Amino acid sequence: MNLIITNRIFLMIGLMLFWVNSVQPQDTTYVDVMDLTESKGVEWVNQIPHLKDANKKIKKGWLKRLILGKDDMTSIQKPVEVIAFNPENCMIFEQGNGTLFAVEQDKIKIPKLLRKNERYFPSLVGACLLPDNSILFTDSKLNKIFSLSEDRNTLRELNARLELSQPTGIAYSQKNNQIWVVETGKHQICILDTHGKPVKTIGQRGTDTGEFNFPTSLWIDRKGHAYVVDALNYRVQIFDAEGHFINMFGENGNGTGFLARPKGVATDSYGHIYVVDALFHTVQIFDKSGNFLYRFGNQGRDTAEFWMPSGIYIDKANYIYVADSYNSRIQIFKLNYTP
Repeated sequence: MNLIITNRIFLMIGLMLFWVNSVQPQDTTYVDVMDLTESKGVEWVNQIPHLKDANKKIKKGWLKRLILGKDDMTSIQKPVEVIAFNPENCMIFEQGNGTLFAVEQDKIKIPKLLRKNERYFPSLVGACLLPDNSILFTDSKLNKIFSLSEDRNTLRELNARLELSQPTGIAYSQKNNQIWVVETGKHQICILDTHGKPVKTIGQRGTDTGEFNFPTSLWIDRKGHAYVVDALNYRVQIFDAEGHFINMFGENGNGTGFLARPKGVATDSYGHIYVVDALFHTVQIFDKSGNFLYRFGNQGRDTAEFWMPSGIYIDKANYIYVADSYNSRIQIFKLNYTP
């Protein structure tokens, strides 16, 4: 009898081990097929470089790459962020070549100041526009914030005495006339005045409200509300203009409405929140309360498809610009939403 009971116990243990080993771990790169229905909320408009120009460069550049063994340093390789005035006029922050590209009327070029001085930025990450149309941008390896004038002829460091730890996301608050910058290395937000002088900091490492785990991107809307991508907590936290916590949404998962590798964040004129997810190769849209609304894009190289996208920018006319990093382009969409 004891032998029979012992055999049964071993059999049950064996079946349990088989069942455990046969269960596959959750794959955070998987998105349910039902989630891939294309939304009619946005309409693809164009891309930078234009399709015909991109095809010409591919055909024209293969011999140069074969002979020289390197890429064309004047072409867009890995864009990570974009600041746009309209679909024909924008600045692209190019991490692959460590430089900036100015786009005006279908012409793409490196500003003369940067080209002449051979300025190289090893890790461009975030950028924002100031009221005078000058641009601030961060370099996380140099631990600096740079200011580029409206005419693109003057480049300076914002407060050379400022000590930052891996600055990434940056945004300007019209509400308080302040500059917010994410310090990923310190898991906090540093708030500066317009001269780059520290005013205060928000947060520390943790999982509670107002705490961060490797925050990255940042966006501030017209009301002064700040949206922070709390990357390794897989969520977006929202603060008021004074830095007080308002709300948060998001959690790690493998389907629509969840976050796997959140990157850029932005809002449109209706207050909807756009979050780029590099691992899902898509942009997800949430309402003001963090409820999922719809999404656009999936993995691929065709128009309205992405490959590891990163930054996002939405202009006053609700044109949406997505840095499609590994497809070496900026894709432009138009919001069709009617409230």
